[in-house]
Amino acid sequence: QLVESGGGWVQPGGSLTLSCVASGFTLEYYAVAWFRQAPGKEREGVSYQSSRDGRIHYADSVSGRFTISRDNTDNTVYLQMNDLKPEDAGVYFCASARADFENVGVPDPWIPGLYDYWGPGTQVFVSS
Repeated sequence: QLVESGGGWVQPGGSLTLSCVASGFTLEYYAVAWFRQAPGKEREGVSYQSSRDGRIHYADSVSGRFTISRDNTDNTVYLQMNDLKPEDAGVYFCASARADFENVGVPDPWIPGLYDYWGPGTQVFVSS
């Protein structure tokens, strides 16, 4: 299973670091991704890292502000979020997939159906 933490309230321009701990499997061998969902909106992909070569992708809306990383010794993936904006608010989910998206014939990693495991989510609020 996956469990996220680190959400909370932050003012615009602030920073948060989300964590996602995996148990029951070795996260190092899985592709990992962060998604988010705002009220009334569809779940959208934010960041992705492949398992095979560590290649990283970011959604255009967060590129340059968010950073995904892993700590394989702790079986954990992180999302460092800087310069947060009100539109970044929502529930953030981590997800893992046995296969890298490049190997399953889809154009991008932002397809929720690609992922085998999901965490329950952690809430992020961005307001002044």
